[in-house]
Amino acid sequence: MTTTLPELGREIYDVCALLFKLTIPVVIAVKILDELGAIPYISAVLEPLMSLVGLPESMGLVWATTLLTNMYGGMLIFFQAAPQENLTIAQVTVLSSMMLIAHSLPLELRITQKAGMRLPAAFALRFICALVLGVFLHYSYQWGCWLQEPAQLLWQPEIPDDRFSTWLITQGQSLLMIILIVSVLLALLRLLRWLHVERFMIWLLQPLLKLMGIGPQATSLTIIGVTLGLSFGGGLLIKEAESGRISAKDCFSALCLLSLCHSIIEDTLLVLTLGADLSGVLWARLCFSLMLVAIITRLLTKLSIEQQHRFLYQDVSLKKRESVDAG
Repeated sequence: MTTTLPELGREIYDVCALLFKLTIPVVIAVKILDELGAIPYISAVLEPLMSLVGLPESMGLVWATTLLTNMYGGMLIFFQAAPQENLTIAQVTVLSSMMLIAHSLPLELRITQKAGMRLPAAFALRFICALVLGVFLHYSYQWGCWLQEPAQLLWQPEIPDDRFSTWLITQGQSLLMIILIVSVLLALLRLLRWLHVERFMIWLLQPLLKLMGIGPQATSLTIIGVTLGLSFGGGLLIKEAESGRISAKDCFSALCLLSLCHSIIEDTLLVLTLGADLSGVLWARLCFSLMLVAIITRLLTKLSIEQQHRFLYQDVSLKKRESVDAG
């Protein structure tokens, strides 16, 4: 106990410090873009794409806000625009599924990049896959005449206070929440290892992980990311990737899955308040993510190691060792 607690404290400090270095600059940059009115310009680019997924152009602003900020920011815009559009359950489900795959890109892409995934590959994966799933769901619901009833909003939030002081307080609360969650996760991981539960989880998920090309070393962190979110699972994955305990290829495969399907509990519950249906926001997204990652890991064998490192990922443990040696 005398050695475990100090080690746990140092580990919590290292992970939180890393996340704060990534989070704070990105949050400030996004706030500046918001104050400058950049989001409507981005939504204008997305509006023509809305017709591909059977949505009105006004939903382009909802997705643009989600891409730059987070799920909550997009939801607030949605609740303001939805009453005028008379959306069906199918349309809300399509939009929600796209939001679940592609949101908070400035922060989450930076996290995946820090863990070794190339930035263009990470962006293309999130953005293109969101559109592909949206198109698939749109035509599936249209073909089967499913979920064509009007969507019912389950919750109407209050318009938030837009004062700068309120924004600062909110961001401070978010940082404190990160510290709390990371502390609990790291303590839980140590307990699971001590009880050998982690080995059981690896054995239990081995067939599925093998199918997706994810090594057993990334099991627990992948589960954390899928259930709780990319910010938390990604932060721990960065630490493991830099340590060299997870291979760069396994890390890339895990990041592909986390990019497409993370925070599966909280975010799914959130979009249900918009009137979305579980068939798209949970089951279709989960199946789509698992199948796509399995395909991606098999296509990796068609590329040389040099091509994989050039276009898809890099070994961050080697990069860190080189920077330490240079220092």
